[in-house]
Amino acid sequence: MSEAKTAPATIVERIADALRTRIVRGEIAGGAALRQDHIAEEFKSSHVPVREAFRQLEAQGLAIALPRRGVRVTELDPVVIKENVVMRASLELLALKHGAPRFSSLHIDRLQEAHEACSQAASLVEWDAANNLFHDILSSECGMPRLLAVLRQLQLTNSRYLFSTGMKRGWQPRSDHDHMLIIDALKEKKTERALQLLSMHIGTMERVGFKAG
Repeated sequence: MSEAKTAPATIVERIADALRTRIVRGEIAGGAALRQDHIAEEFKSSHVPVREAFRQLEAQGLAIALPRRGVRVTELDPVVIKENVVMRASLELLALKHGAPRFSSLHIDRLQEAHEACSQAASLVEWDAANNLFHDILSSECGMPRLLAVLRQLQLTNSRYLFSTGMKRGWQPRSDHDHMLIIDALKEKKTERALQLLSMHIGTMERVGFKAG
C-alpha cells in the first residue's frame, strides 16, 4: 500500500489548511523552509500527512520542492502578481458570463450579504473572507469545475498579495462601491454591464480596502 493511501485525509486537510492560512496572511514568509519534522510534531502526526499537505500547497502555487533545499514557501513575484490579475480578469469574467443566466434572487441576496460583510469588516482577515465570498458567488454557477479550481488558486495569490500590501500600508474598513454596481447590473439582468464592471474591478483589486500608501 502506498504512503498516500495511508494518510488520513482529515489530518492532511487540517495541516494543509493551517499552513495555507499562515502563508496567505504572511505569517510564514516567502522563501521560508517548511520543516517536516517541526510540522509533524506540531500536529502530532507522522510525516506522511505532512508530505501530502505539502503536495497540496505545491499544486496551489504556495510552496515548491527544491533539490537539496527541501520544501519552501514560494516568493511573491511582481510578474506573477500581474499575471494573476490578467488571468482573473479573463477567467472570472468567463465564469460569470456562463453563470449569470442561472442567477436567482437567492444569489443576489447572497451577493448583497457578502458586500455588507466587506463594508462592516473590522479587520483585513474579515474583509478578505467577505471579498473572496463575493467573488466565489459570482463564479459559482458557471458549471465548470476545473475553471473554479483555477480561480480558487488565483484567489489565494490575490489574498496573499493583499495581506502583504495591507500590512505595510495599513488597512481601513471601506465600502466597495464596485460590488454594489455589479449587484445592481445583475439584478437588472444586464450581464454585459456586470461583466464590464467586474473587469474594471479586478484590474484595481490591489488597491481595494487599503489606505493610500
